[in-house]
Amino acid sequence: MLEPLRQGLPPLNLAAASDAASCALHARYEAVREARQFTRGTLDQWHLGERFDDVCLVVSELVTNALRHALPANTPRLAAPEPPVRLHLMRWTGRLVCAVRDPSDEGPVTREPEDLSEDCSAESGRGLFLVDSFSDSWGWHPLAGALSGKVVWALFRLPQP
Repeated sequence: MLEPLRQGLPPLNLAAASDAASCALHARYEAVREARQFTRGTLDQWHLGERFDDVCLVVSELVTNALRHALPANTPRLAAPEPPVRLHLMRWTGRLVCAVRDPSDEGPVTREPEDLSEDCSAESGRGLFLVDSFSDSWGWHPLAGALSGKVVWALFRLPQP
């Protein structure tokens, strides 16, 4: 799962990750709230609670996009034996990465800022714009090997102690 994160990210020594945590998310409405609660608990445990607002907004958008756009139409919404989406949080000394894995091979679709300003009453379509605005960088990569789908990640730089 972590190998695809290397492409597009500043060099990361995965063995040097200080902390890592992940959470499986079923295709149900409560999943975004569960992802926020998991993120809150994890950041508090890592003493990064001051980054919660930005990280939580990005996690919410990434999980919402995975549930809304990356699941096949016939995916049961209430419960499935295997959770289709997984949230990963990884921390290095100066970086925090939020990654959401989903079963779709299709990349995320971004809208241009001018498209967003044309229809300011639209209720959706701003998610990746927000991810780009609140994180230091983001990207995605198809998964390889036994796992199918993709991972969409966002990186946050952390202040040095």
